[in-house]
Amino acid sequence: MMKFPLTFSLLLLPGIVQAASLDVTVTNIPDATGNIRVAVCTKAEFLQPDCGYHAVLPSRLGQVSVTFPDVQPGVYAIQVFQDRNGNQKLDQNFLGMPKEPLGFSRNPPMHFGPPRFADAAFSFGSQNSAVSVALRTK
Repeated sequence: MMKFPLTFSLLLLPGIVQAASLDVTVTNIPDATGNIRVAVCTKAEFLQPDCGYHAVLPSRLGQVSVTFPDVQPGVYAIQVFQDRNGNQKLDQNFLGMPKEPLGFSRNPPMHFGPPRFADAAFSFGSQNSAVSVALRTK
């Protein structure tokens, strides 16, 4: 009888969920000021300061990329902003409008506030995937 290593045999069992890599490219970065903060969020985490998957990258004119290596399958939305002053939060004016560039997966409309999770959400499976998010400057 042939014996398979435990790791290989687990791949064959139904119901075992495999994590995969998610590559996120942030585009339309207006300058190299501050950091780019990238968060991959579940519905419960969306628009909150902490998401299960997050990264901080030095800002660079044009674009930056980050890979999240072990993302579990599920429904997520990506939220990104350029933290120009390093205070680790999205600065807003007295009306609540963002003062720093920001963006969301699927480029949802933002009328009088942030988008709904459903408008930015995408399904992530057990295959490596890539998502691009363009920053909005206004």
